[in-house]
Amino acid sequence: MRKLKSAVITLLCAVILTGCSMQSEDEAVKSTEETAEKVFNAEKAIETNQELDAFSMYLPKGFEIIEEDASNVIIEDGEQTYIVFYNNLENPLSTLNYESAAAKKDQALLFESFDDTNKFGYIRILPDDEEHYELQAGIGGVKITTYTSKSDMESDAEKMMKIARSIVVDNQDSAQN
Repeated sequence: MRKLKSAVITLLCAVILTGCSMQSEDEAVKSTEETAEKVFNAEKAIETNQELDAFSMYLPKGFEIIEEDASNVIIEDGEQTYIVFYNNLENPLSTLNYESAAAKKDQALLFESFDDTNKFGYIRILPDDEEHYELQAGIGGVKITTYTSKSDMESDAEKMMKIARSIVVDNQDSAQN
């Protein structure tokens, strides 16, 4: 009986501790925004590691290009799909994708923009169902969209913003040469 009581107490403590360490939706959204802004404003350049037919980009470890054309790339990381759209006619300060994303701002859990003297970016999070979210990040003429979970939202936003920065900066430099 004593062992059973001890096991129940241990199990309850584990459940309480696990529940306390899980992020709420609001906390996940806030940390995602902070991470996206941090990557957007980072001084360190993002090195490209993929040469595509129309542009070059940084591809995080484990990501695989499934399909590409002149302005779209479909990427997968395991079972997760990311859609990258790049309009090379838009400069890094373009707000075109942001303005398009604003059509759903009333439904968004987060719709925030970032800017500096060289680029304009944004992040948008829409609820999809009880466990998933549509995450979109963009800089200038680049926008990247995926579906994510609350627990992966922040790391996905970080990867997406790095990809967007790499495309905007690398291809802007190439266009100026």
